[in-house]
Amino acid sequence: MRATWRWVHSDLRTHRGEALFAVLASAGVIASLLLAAALLGYAVSPWQRVFQQSQGSHVWLHGREGREGFDAAAVAPLAALDEVAAVSGPFRTAAATLETGGTRAGVVLRATGARPPDTARPLLTEGRWLTTDDPRDQVVLERTLARTLWAEPGETVTVTLTGRRGPTTRTLHVVGVAETAEPRYRAGQGDGVGWLLPETLDRLAPAATGQSVGLRLKDADDTDYAVQRAVTLLGAERIDQVTTWQRAKADLGGDDRLLGQIFAAFGLAALLAAAVAVAGAVRARIRGQAGDIAVLKAVGFTPGQVIRGFLLQHLGFAVAGAALGTAATLACGRWIPGRVGAAVALWPRLPGHRPAVTGVPVVAVLLIAAATALAAWRAGRVPPVPAARQAHPVARPLSALGRRALGRRLSPVLVLGWRSAFTAPGRARALGATARLALPIALMTVALVAWSTLGQFRTDPARVGRAAALTVRTAEPRPAAAAAAALEAVPGVADAVPGAEFPALVPGQTATITLRGLGTADDPYPHAIAEGRAPTGPDEAVAGQGLLDLLGVRVGEWVRMTVGGRPQILHLVGRSIEPDHGGRVVSTTLDTLRDGAPDLRPAFHALVLRPGADPRRTAAAVAAATGGDAEVRATADPAGGEDAPRGVLAALAAVLALIALVELLTLIGTGVRDRARDLLALRAIGLTPRQIGAVVVTAAALTALAAAVLGTALGAALGHRLVDAEAAATGLGAGVARLPDPLLLGTLMLAATATGALAALAPAVRTARHRLADSPGETF
Repeated sequence: MRATWRWVHSDLRTHRGEALFAVLASAGVIASLLLAAALLGYAVSPWQRVFQQSQGSHVWLHGREGREGFDAAAVAPLAALDEVAAVSGPFRTAAATLETGGTRAGVVLRATGARPPDTARPLLTEGRWLTTDDPRDQVVLERTLARTLWAEPGETVTVTLTGRRGPTTRTLHVVGVAETAEPRYRAGQGDGVGWLLPETLDRLAPAATGQSVGLRLKDADDTDYAVQRAVTLLGAERIDQVTTWQRAKADLGGDDRLLGQIFAAFGLAALLAAAVAVAGAVRARIRGQAGDIAVLKAVGFTPGQVIRGFLLQHLGFAVAGAALGTAATLACGRWIPGRVGAAVALWPRLPGHRPAVTGVPVVAVLLIAAATALAAWRAGRVPPVPAARQAHPVARPLSALGRRALGRRLSPVLVLGWRSAFTAPGRARALGATARLALPIALMTVALVAWSTLGQFRTDPARVGRAAALTVRTAEPRPAAAAAAALEAVPGVADAVPGAEFPALVPGQTATITLRGLGTADDPYPHAIAEGRAPTGPDEAVAGQGLLDLLGVRVGEWVRMTVGGRPQILHLVGRSIEPDHGGRVVSTTLDTLRDGAPDLRPAFHALVLRPGADPRRTAAAVAAATGGDAEVRATADPAGGEDAPRGVLAALAAVLALIALVELLTLIGTGVRDRARDLLALRAIGLTPRQIGAVVVTAAALTALAAAVLGTALGAALGHRLVDAEAAATGLGAGVARLPDPLLLGTLMLAATATGALAALAPAVRTARHRLADSPGETF
């Protein structure tokens, strides 16, 4: 064992550069994996992110209006409860309706100060907070509410409150948009939140106001008990509603299953790519020391001693690199600009932080150890000095195709570079190197597929089941033909499709689904059909993937359901992309529904806009054309209006690019060392140093190009299947995956090729300056 330690120490002193590269490569890969883990937690847990950043409240207690509610004196004892860590409020509140451009939404106006509260602090995403210097009536809107109203900072909204003296209408100036960890606004299901100054609320509702107080708990598991104690302390007669963090989390994070599963797959794939990259570097270093191993065997080292020496050495490199990468990520990651730094800064407060910080390095080190054990076992089989020349692979002769290319005066640099990249020292090894480099590039392409798929939710919503950008409802239903004609006369409206929606019970009454009637035989709705065809005849319908999975049926079968106590039997002729209700939606025509209910009238009109039409301006025009009697709502964005997932995908692509760079540097170093004798022979037969350097650069560029082509092709196919499979599992349905623009894929391949050429410049210069006398051993 002492001899093994002495050899390890001597080897480290002799090959300091290689040892430093091994440690830095492991550190870079570990840091990349930890950054990826932080980004995944940041994107997959949007509610947790907002909750921790805002110091959110686990419980909100909403008091009754008027004197029956509670005040600051009444809520003061709440802070003394053992389960409560902090109290936010109380805040005076008033229920109101906001309107702009014909779009109405319910809101709870909450009076707060010019300084946001420390607990349950709204996180500004646009604009600024409230100030006392501005004489106007200001309001900061919750983000989903602002998006529903198309309200941005600098614009105005009309607020209507119903008080004891009748409705009061005023104009509020939107100065900011903020995120909160409370339940978000959903039309018809929950009001949004708007923050304003107390004096503004006094002018709007001087008397009829309620109270709200938030409780941040020491342990979220104590929520039910804390609610009981708080309600008992305040008095149940004073409490009108209780909102807990579970509801807010389900509301904000319930639509992220698709993203969560895609990101989880990305994390596992990135770990695999990182392990392959580091293992490749370990194998390359051991293969490069074949001559030293033979000498050790000659002086008496046993195969077991050689194996132990390499295991100890490279496990030390892996552990040192893991410790360095982990420490650098935790200490300096928060200073990285953009979303990556924000994710690392928030990461310690997100669930799963400690398991990731300890588990990722440990798993990576174990994978590196497994790869090192295999390479070390091969090192133990290296023969002694008499066969030392086998340490360098035997060069293959120039192929007939290469000789013909040289005979036609093709550039010898290109021909010899091609030979170095794909035939020398062995085709199997060259193909293996290309495949290893193609793996992270393939994962980058998968990330681009996911990026393009999320992008189409905004750029091409009709392809993901959002053909109608607006929905119009009127208080007094008008004749369908007259209403459609009036709406289609509005500039920007291409079609106004009548519709109605009902809850329905499946056979056995074990679950509820949604039955929609959209369009008629003469005015069909443009469904996003992924399989089969659109309904055209009587009793024909299309269904979402979630409904097909729920009932265990396929396209072409008949399904039975109960609607309002009467049976409804439909023939499924197609599968549509359904982003609503988990895909548990069946859509038919109004004509089919009228067969069982002749008096059925449309409950709304779905507006399909002309290409290039602005939904916001069109909504305002619809409101003006209907005299303000219509309620115009924007169709919900299936992606939630979030840019965070696309930003995380871009950051993950950068992490994978770093892993690819480590693999590329390893391949270049290995290739130059394995082909050292060939390069010296080329110089001996007359190639200039510049041509020899150009051969090295060309070989690296061609290897990178081949890996980029292979990785891009495999990544596009794999990404398409992965996104569609995950979409089908979440009920949205397969058929939503979208390949990136060919120009983007071409740019990726060009960038990989250019990176390979640039990374080979330094080794090429060293090789070109190499003299025959510098390395006599390489000529033996």
